Amino acid sequence: MGESSEGFQRQLTWRDGFAIALVIPVGIFATIGPAIAGIGAWAVAALFAIACLVALAQNYIYAELAAMFPDKPGGIALYAHEAWRRYFAPIGSVAAFGYWAGWAFANSVFALTLGQLIQAEFFKDSTWTISTGTADVGLAHMIGIGCLVTVWALNAYGIRPAVRLNKILGLLAVGLMAVLVVGPFLTGDFDAGGLTWGLGAEGQAWGGLRLAIVFLFIFGWTAYGTEICATFAPEYRDQRRDTSLSLRYAGLFTLVVATTLPLGLGGSVGDAAIAKDPGAMYANAFDTVIGPASGLVTILICASIYLVMNSCTADAGRALYGIAKDDMTIKQLNHLNTRGVPARAMFCDLVINILMLLFVGNVLAIIFTANVGYFVAVCFALSGFILLRRDRPGWPRPIRLGSGWMPIAALLVLFNVVLLVVGFLNPGDAGYGGATEQIIGVGILALSLLLFVYRRLVQDRTGLRLREDAPAAVSTPAEAPGSAALPGPAGATLLP
Repeated sequence: MGESSEGFQRQLTWRDGFAIALVIPVGIFATIGPAIAGIGAWAVAALFAIACLVALAQNYIYAELAAMFPDKPGGIALYAHEAWRRYFAPIGSVAAFGYWAGWAFANSVFALTLGQLIQAEFFKDSTWTISTGTADVGLAHMIGIGCLVTVWALNAYGIRPAVRLNKILGLLAVGLMAVLVVGPFLTGDFDAGGLTWGLGAEGQAWGGLRLAIVFLFIFGWTAYGTEICATFAPEYRDQRRDTSLSLRYAGLFTLVVATTLPLGLGGSVGDAAIAKDPGAMYANAFDTVIGPASGLVTILICASIYLVMNSCTADAGRALYGIAKDDMTIKQLNHLNTRGVPARAMFCDLVINILMLLFVGNVLAIIFTANVGYFVAVCFALSGFILLRRDRPGWPRPIRLGSGWMPIAALLVLFNVVLLVVGFLNPGDAGYGGATEQIIGVGILALSLLLFVYRRLVQDRTGLRLREDAPAAVSTPAEAPGSAALPGPAGATLLP
């Protein structure tokens, strides 16, 4: 077991990275119900397949970028910063905040989903709501807020899920998903007649295409998340092999789950029934497949979601702490408590997530606000791959993709820019909000720039430099552990 130059213990294998990424398919629990209600199970499965295939291609690019900076954590926001700082330094802050928002707001999504599951299974008659002016808040929201507070308290006292717990969580979630996918066929409850395709509802070619693009924008929030494997590059034992394999297998597994789960749910419950009450979808599905045990399974699902919230709290808090540590936001967030935990950053996440539940209030609307910044980070990271190839041709690349990946990267940037623009301009198409969500999404990015300027001019008093020097090469190539040549992704060359 080695140690990176920044002090990270090289103790993870690609299996550990894959286990960490297993929490990503759990995010499907949060998005799939409203999505099936909007466009039908067939369309959800098809669009998730596209999003996951795009994510898999992006993961190959992230593998090269991660290997370029083997001792720096931070994931795709770091790659965007390294590539763009010589052109416009504030882009690093925008990408970092956008990336943070994509992960931080996940907690409010999971909290609301957990609350809806509990309400649908155990408090079906509780239908009261209170209007906050922009959202109708009910029992599910209150349960979600309680979960947010308790998971913050656990993390503030230093309790953080280990890789072993992530493996247990992943196996639990996979088992539950398998019940929903395979169970209807074993019990004879699967009915393909209950599956629908709703993309042509408007009767116009552009209307259907626009709706598909909007939902691809939403699904990217889940499908793209397997890039989390790249964040742990400094901690893999064999960076070249483990980074590449974890990204690849995590992307493939999410592809399988995302395309089969909506078909299993639609075939057992029926798209029409899901459309009437998306929040009760899982309770109805388990009632159909396994009957009286549905209450126990619902509890297990809620437990897995709660543990994912615990992991997201830890990661998002550390991401916000890292932004401050790299001088891209206010100093106050660059703080660890006596237990070595970024409690201030995590408390900031807690407050924001509670506000999201109270004033945004529905799953898809929350995903939209998080997704705006996340897609901005994705676009800057992918375009950063092209810039780094041009600006740092001699930089060590233990994982090097073939030259054909340059146009592929350009196409992926264009694809994601289209999803971002169309998705941002048409939030109402998928029923996930309107002007309020647009303002919040843009406001997060604008706030990142204001905090960046405040840090440089007021707190550090170093002046505002819009362009920073970036080295074109390193004097001593950074070698990843492991010296044998290894087979890499298609079109890739792994340097010995």
